[in-house]
Parts: sequence; structure tokens; C-alpha cells
Amino acid sequence: MAGGGAAAETAQGAESRVFAALASPIRREVLRLLREQGPQPVAELAAHFDMARPSFSEQLRVLRESGLVAETKAGRQRIYRLRAEPLLEVQEWLHPYERFWREKLTALAGLLDEMPDEPAAPGAAPGTVAAPVPPDPSVPSAQPATPDGNEYVP
Repeated sequence: MAGGGAAAETAQGAESRVFAALASPIRREVLRLLREQGPQPVAELAAHFDMARPSFSEQLRVLRESGLVAETKAGRQRIYRLRAEPLLEVQEWLHPYERFWREKLTALAGLLDEMPDEPAAPGAAPGTVAAPVPPDPSVPSAQPATPDGNEYVP
């Protein structure tokens, strides 16, 4: 296998690890906490979640291996901080899809702008507006009734 192929495989593996890490709502919440509150010790992060410490440590391991967080030791504490660089790769991957949907929504907006505000009368030429329909005297009024069943008259 050529060197370029191995590099592409490595990049795809890293990208896959980032997507896998982002798949968990718990891990996304950890990233949000680190983004909003800055670096934190494991105990502070874990306090936000109702889960056993080994389970939470597993969540942090996945984030570490994806490159989304970094761990440093400060005495006996392990401090975690956000590493947002891998998210740039995700953003680059998503960009063509964002552009696709933006173009589709722009085209839809153009079609909606061309449509009349009122529906056309049956059999009317396209782009014409329906004339207001006068009330039918044979149809009972849509006015609300009073508690005794009589029609409400303002």
C-alpha cells in the first residue's frame, strides 16, 4: 500500500473516531461543559452525570482517543480540557451537505415568492387570486352560541 493510502486510512480512522465520540449525548454534554466552563477535573465533570465513575471514565476515554479532549495531571487530579481542532474536520466534511441544503431552501424560497398569497379560484388562470366568496344564506352562521343555545348577536 502506498504512503498516501495509509495517510488517508489514518485520517478516515480519526474522522470515524470523532463521529463515534459525537454520537453519545453524554459525550456531547461533556464537550459543552468544557466549552462553556473551561478545563475541569474529572470529579467536577462527573458530578454533572448520574452514572458510575468507571462508566464516566469510559466516556472520557472515548473523547480522549478521538482527540476532542486532552488530559493533564495536576497533582493527584486529572484535568480535562476541550480540543476543538477535530471538529474542524467534521465541519469540512459537513460543508458540502450544508451547501446542498442551502441551495435547495433558496430554490424553495424562490418558488414560494412566485406563488400568489391567496389560492386561485377553481378553473382560474395560474397566478390569479381567488375572489372573496360571499356568505351562503342557507348555511347557519358560524357565530358562537350562548349557553342557552341561542345564536350570539353582538
